[in-house]
Amino acid sequence: MIVSSQRLQTLVCLLVCGTATMLAQSSAGDYTAGTDALTTVTEEIAKYVPIVVKLCYAIAGVVAVVGAISVYIKMNNEEQDVKKSIMMIVGACIFLVAAAQALPLFFGVTA
Repeated sequence: MIVSSQRLQTLVCLLVCGTATMLAQSSAGDYTAGTDALTTVTEEIAKYVPIVVKLCYAIAGVVAVVGAISVYIKMNNEEQDVKKSIMMIVGACIFLVAAAQALPLFFGVTA
């Protein structure tokens, strides 16, 4: 055989079988199974968007509380980078809130 390595033989076999299977599925010209699957996936993702939005808000709250404690400790220890820490924590919270607001728009879900 042209291919001598066992791993390479397995890879070639998988590629040939996978390509043949893919061509066999798409050669019929009937794409209703694919469109039905995409419609189902879209509906299922839409169900999870409100949960993920609430999760983003919860994570932002946790980041804010932990960050406030961290800043308080740094201020008591008179460290030099307190301003930098405050800016990083506020930036993280703004990002999480903005991501939570943009997520439903990204998936086209109206809450």
